[in-house]
Amino acid sequence: MTPIKLDGICKSYDDVEVVKDLHLDIPEGSFTVFLGPSGCGKSTTLRMIAGLEEITDGELRFNESRVNEQTPKERDVGMVFQNYALYPHMTVFENIGFSLKLQKKPKAFIADKVNAVAQMLEIDQLLQRKPAALSGGQCQRVAIGRALVR
Repeated sequence: MTPIKLDGICKSYDDVEVVKDLHLDIPEGSFTVFLGPSGCGKSTTLRMIAGLEEITDGELRFNESRVNEQTPKERDVGMVFQNYALYPHMTVFENIGFSLKLQKKPKAFIADKVNAVAQMLEIDQLLQRKPAALSGGQCQRVAIGRALVR
């Protein structure tokens, strides 16, 4: 993972400031968790990092390069959503490999990546199932796999 730096990040909706002057350094290869009550700005901050929300003020840097104006695709940030956001008509294999398919990666490459991530997450036996046939914990692992395979 690339080092990420948030320098004075702010987000406002009209006159309501939801993220105020956030300073944060996330070192390369680290694991970071945002904790706090509902409405404190955790999801908004993650959405700004991913490029899904516009930053009102401050600078966001990936590997020392300013990325405020980059599109979500250019930032290439994977996210796991609370509701999993799995495609119900796709198998676990198809859900995990979907971003690679959109990138037009070769089928063998996709299969290798999906199988490796599925084995790591211990869901390789579920690859042909659809989300409706999975438990909540299994769905969460599929969503994590989709973020990791990118």
